[in-house]
Amino acid sequence: MPISSKKKAINKATLEVVKPVKTKPYNDIDLNNWKLYENIKTGTWWEFSSREKTGGHSYDYHGNYIPQIATQLLTRYTKKNDIVLDLFFGSGTTGIEARNLERRCIGVELKQEMVNYVSSKFNSKELVVDINIIQGDSASEKTKEKIQARLDIMGESNAQFLILHPPYDDIIKFSDKKEDLSNCSSTEEFYELFKKVAKNGYDLLEQNRFAALIIGDKYANSRYISLGFECQKRMEEIGFTTKAVIVKNITGNEKAKGKTANLWRYRALSGGFNVFEHEYIMIFQKTKLKRVRKK
Repeated sequence: MPISSKKKAINKATLEVVKPVKTKPYNDIDLNNWKLYENIKTGTWWEFSSREKTGGHSYDYHGNYIPQIATQLLTRYTKKNDIVLDLFFGSGTTGIEARNLERRCIGVELKQEMVNYVSSKFNSKELVVDINIIQGDSASEKTKEKIQARLDIMGESNAQFLILHPPYDDIIKFSDKKEDLSNCSSTEEFYELFKKVAKNGYDLLEQNRFAALIIGDKYANSRYISLGFECQKRMEEIGFTTKAVIVKNITGNEKAKGKTANLWRYRALSGGFNVFEHEYIMIFQKTKLKRVRKK
């Protein structure tokens, strides 16, 4: 059992001095024993050879992020029983790993059929107590109000961690809905809708807590389009402070390009570009207080 006293304790069996547990307000990592956390990545290059498929995870939805990212983020930036808010819930990777690590989760998914499908991955008690899935448009005020109501029921006024894994513009079409960010008529419209979603997340996040943006870039009309850094810019415009930009390999995790690697290599040699082998995980902190306008 962890020792919570600020004073050093004595282990009577060995007469050794036992240091009290030293943690940050946003995780359960004991900094007095920091060398024990070799599994926690602190560098800016994350490489994974394959996708984790245990603990309830599976690659059943094209475009979902790998579970190892959720493991790293939730261990590093949340405590047990914290609430993780995922505004692009998809196939439920965040919720599954939140359950595995004894965190709670609120996920928002635009498509009702996906809400129904993902709900089947949790038992009835989990769906009542720990995992709340909301069907809605994450950019809307109505959905924001639904999330706030769920937070109130769960005994919190704000979420403790925010995850944003939006579509990478129009690379994959996820639905025919006009609210879907993958259906935007232009990349500028994609940025505008993303910013609205991120702003809702900012407002619902507890002060001084963290957010993660998982995103890649794209090619269009023979030019490189930096979706990641453009979205980072909009996160900072909202009020977030960038804490880290992590580059993660996607080699072996991208089905389409994995099967047609030689074709993409030919296209790269022919077109003068390089084939994407990475995406970004950007870490932000809510550090700025919102300005209150005087009436």
